[in-house]
Amino acid sequence: MPERRFVYTPAMVGLTALALLLPLAGLFLLLQRPQLDVHWQHHPAHFWLVLATAVLSAVLAYGTGAAAVRRGDPRVLLVSLAFLSAAGFLALHALATPKVLLDTPNAGFTLATPVGVALASVFAVLSSLNFSGDRVASAVRWGRWLRAGLLTLMALWALASVLRLPPLHGTAVPEAADGILAALAVPAILLYAIAAGRYMRTWWERPSLMLLSMVAAFVLLAEAMVALVFARNWALSWWEWHVLMLAAFVLVVVGVRLQWHEERFADLYLEDTVSGRRELSVLFADLQGFTTFSEHHDPSEVTAMLNTYFQVVVPPVVRRHGGDVDRIIGDALMVTFNKRGDQPDHAERAAAAGLALQEAASAVQMAHPQWPRFRVGINSGVASVSLLGTEGGRTHTVIGDTVNVASRIEGKAPGGSVAIGPATKALLPEAVTESLGRLELKGKAEPLEVYRLVALTAPET
Repeated sequence: MPERRFVYTPAMVGLTALALLLPLAGLFLLLQRPQLDVHWQHHPAHFWLVLATAVLSAVLAYGTGAAAVRRGDPRVLLVSLAFLSAAGFLALHALATPKVLLDTPNAGFTLATPVGVALASVFAVLSSLNFSGDRVASAVRWGRWLRAGLLTLMALWALASVLRLPPLHGTAVPEAADGILAALAVPAILLYAIAAGRYMRTWWERPSLMLLSMVAAFVLLAEAMVALVFARNWALSWWEWHVLMLAAFVLVVVGVRLQWHEERFADLYLEDTVSGRRELSVLFADLQGFTTFSEHHDPSEVTAMLNTYFQVVVPPVVRRHGGDVDRIIGDALMVTFNKRGDQPDHAERAAAAGLALQEAASAVQMAHPQWPRFRVGINSGVASVSLLGTEGGRTHTVIGDTVNVASRIEGKAPGGSVAIGPATKALLPEAVTESLGRLELKGKAEPLEVYRLVALTAPET
């Protein structure tokens, strides 16, 4: 299926901007004409509106957070923190609805919304920065600490609100808080405007519905902060900022749903994630004699054999040694190390994973001696980290000679063993190896010396 292309004309951009500014015009009209700003106090409607907004934001926080960790992308991680901040504090605000879950109003829960949306603006503007090189891995590490801090802050805020600890001990928001709200709103609006402008610039360079949804969401959240400060409690202007926040997250959800399910948040990825370069290690493994085995066995038996193997060999590679399974095709397994730039010991990890894979596979083979045996090949070097494909087939993978050589080395490895190239051996000075000789590799002009990996370190004598 061909990729959907959205045609953006100046008229469409102008209409979009006009539509986003209409809520502000409506707010000022209500403030100037109080008779239009009718009062409607309905606690259940408020509770479910705020809770639905919080749930939508939480779903987005989870989706973007999972994508950020999987790809090591700080922009998507910071976007997830913006959604998480809004979700957590909005959920606390929902609890402030009188006669729904609490008998009396609660100042801490009431103030939660402006605090959460203001914090989200900080993460939004940070996500619009351009991270590259070593700053990518560093930003991801800091992002994880920020997430832990944010969750801790929300828990402490909820505890202080429930226990009515000062300054959150009142049943209503103190008058002094009006100045605090304004102090929060002004920088938050400015930060959302900066974030929207930077995302707009990115959208201009590579038009995407996902990016446009983020721009619209930031604009609507900024407008919600304006309404939050000036609106009259339980009046239409007060309901407006609730609806604006809901609309912001609905727009992003719609943008996400329209993306192809593979790499759904790819349009938010940094350039370094989409087409960067990494020094990494690549592990290939397949079953020697698999074709012959498949020829003489029923497909269901072949499937059962593969599942039995993969259930025991994949966990140690991924969980114990931190490998990323790039793909599984039939009996072949491709695993990368340092794809996100956060594993400087990638060669050691790959070598240890290869040995662990063979150890796990040998236990299976003892019970099924007629099954084919795994052979493993590992190579290290620089490769391109790339987003390939389009709708109907999208993948984030590594490309380059380093990958090709790893595959060729695997094809020369003896069954039940791990073979490594000279680049990997150079990164493992204490490893015990045996030379397999200078081997002719398909596609390589010169023979390459390949080694069988015996152990990572020599046994103590």
